[in-house]
Amino acid sequence: MSPRNLPFPDDPARPPESHSELLKALEAGHLVALPTETCYGFAARADHSKALQALASLKERPAGQAFTWHVGHPDLARQIAPWPALVGRLADAFWPGPLTLVLPANPERAKAMSLDAILHEGNLGLRMPEHWATAELLARAPFPVVMSSANSSGAPPLVSAQEVAEQFGDRIYAIGDGGTTEIGGSSSILSIGPNRFEVLRSGRISLEDLQSKAGLRLLFVCTGNTCRSPMAEGIARDSIAKALGTRPGEVSNFGFQVGSAGVYASLGSPVSPESVDVLAEWDVDIKTHTSTPSELAMARRLDRIYCLTQSHLAALSHTLPPEQAQQLELLSPSGRSIPDPIGGSLDLYRETRDVIAKVINERMAEWV
Repeated sequence: MSPRNLPFPDDPARPPESHSELLKALEAGHLVALPTETCYGFAARADHSKALQALASLKERPAGQAFTWHVGHPDLARQIAPWPALVGRLADAFWPGPLTLVLPANPERAKAMSLDAILHEGNLGLRMPEHWATAELLARAPFPVVMSSANSSGAPPLVSAQEVAEQFGDRIYAIGDGGTTEIGGSSSILSIGPNRFEVLRSGRISLEDLQSKAGLRLLFVCTGNTCRSPMAEGIARDSIAKALGTRPGEVSNFGFQVGSAGVYASLGSPVSPESVDVLAEWDVDIKTHTSTPSELAMARRLDRIYCLTQSHLAALSHTLPPEQAQQLELLSPSGRSIPDPIGGSLDLYRETRDVIAKVINERMAEWV
């Protein structure tokens, strides 16, 4: 039996009349093929055990290999999985588009949203395709939908409705015919979790591009870059690492780069012994730090430049080009300047360390 071939243009000005028919087919447990920006995908209800079995059989997938929940809007994805700032930046950069995110899922929410059948070791794959008609259908569906590339396991994904009909027409109910897909290939699959930023499948988006959007390039600026800003750098790197479940030296795996500089710093001066000692009390090691002038540090690509005092902010505001000056802000969200402990007692350095740690903690939700 030939599948129903239904017009499915990627054009909001020409909404397809086939949405209702395709949704009824999915609701009944049938398999349908829908276009994405990369290739066609086989779609099935995620809460219909026989539909999932039929999809696994069609794909010749081994038992236990997970399917990906496809959504028509990011708000749906936010309801099922933790959505920290890092994940939000990836979704903002690459959704809709050829990126599948594999995230730890809340099991209770998964069950409430009828997604527990597609959890795999506590994780859930999510994707928002860049095809208007498909995304609109997914947004309208009163049940969750999984999709998997239209091909047999190991074969190239199919990029036209005609190819799907020729190879799988007798095994699917209908095809949303959107012509030939825009870019071809497969989506990149990125797994994110504690101590995990792993590309499970290389696709249209490189690891370097994923890291560049996920993490942030942070610079902390004080006067001489020998006490306050090195402490801020060390504490920030350590705090980010703990939030990511990794070690401080490995935050770059998630795309984070953390540095410090001084408005009036010379190049290569050692960090103050007091700063080293008070951070060592927290097992944060900054003893190899040497100073960097701010103009040298800011020649690199940065996302945020955090000044320790209003005077540092004012000094840099007058010297930076407008587009870079927009990255400047005080480290303290409340606008508090953090005084210089240089020449003070070890207790004064501890007080400075504690203030820096407090304001960094206030920033963490923006970063990670």
